[in-house]
Amino acid sequence: MPSYPILYSFRRCPYAMRARLALSISGQVCELREVVLRDKPPELLAISPKGTVPVLVVGDGSVLEESLEIMIWALQKKDPQGWLRPDHESMAMMQALIGECDGGFKYHLDRYKYPQRYAGVDAQEHRGQGSQFLAQLNTQLETTPYLFGDRVSLADRAIAPFVRQFASCDRSWFNQQPWPKLQDWLTTFLDSEGFQQIMQKYPKWESGAVGSLFPPS
Repeated sequence: MPSYPILYSFRRCPYAMRARLALSISGQVCELREVVLRDKPPELLAISPKGTVPVLVVGDGSVLEESLEIMIWALQKKDPQGWLRPDHESMAMMQALIGECDGGFKYHLDRYKYPQRYAGVDAQEHRGQGSQFLAQLNTQLETTPYLFGDRVSLADRAIAPFVRQFASCDRSWFNQQPWPKLQDWLTTFLDSEGFQQIMQKYPKWESGAVGSLFPPS
């Protein structure tokens, strides 16, 4: 295999999903190494001791350890759908909304989805707290089909994997909430060719093996 950037990923991780979405749409070919989080390869830990995914090793040996950093790196190379140039507002406004997702919303999502990991946690309380962000998204989607206009932007693809994870905790409950615009937005994302492509399954990568080409041809 030619020397491509190396992406350490885990299929179901929402952070890794957002990175793969940007790499795929930008056409940045890489060697994907699918990681099992309970059995992390030493090569990953050597370059990124925190041991989380995604991690991207680019051609000059630089290591990108944050999913949003990987997204922007890929889109600055090629952004065919203009994800970095929203119809409305600015890059700074998109980053602020993504920051809300990655901060308070993710905090409540973790305690709603995995209450057993946290002492004294009431999952339903955190579902209610996380719902405030989802209601905010629904309001933002009342005037346009996407968060910042009539087409997909960085914010849509950076946030959607986390809304998907929240919804999957209790899809019946999620579908009953007064968020019709958000529900349509999520369904459009889940049905999109781009999402289907980045959710293809890959075998666990083993040390010394060649990874899989991503995006698939």
